[in-house]
Amino acid sequence: MYPRLRDLREDKDMNQTQVAKMLGMSQTGYSKYETGENDIPTQILIKLARFYNTSVDYLLGETDEIKRYE
Repeated sequence: MYPRLRDLREDKDMNQTQVAKMLGMSQTGYSKYETGENDIPTQILIKLARFYNTSVDYLLGETDEIKRYE
């Protein structure tokens, strides 16, 4: 459901465990975000958008503009 999360993570040569640690959560919990099994809380979306220097809209597939809006 959120393939962009996986793509952005892989572009940074990171694994799920590393991203989960940055977010302060388990790898299993983070994995469920990437697969769409769990919805992503707003605060996590914001952290991920900042970490990947993109917008929440991009993460959610609402735009193809990858860079964060200034």
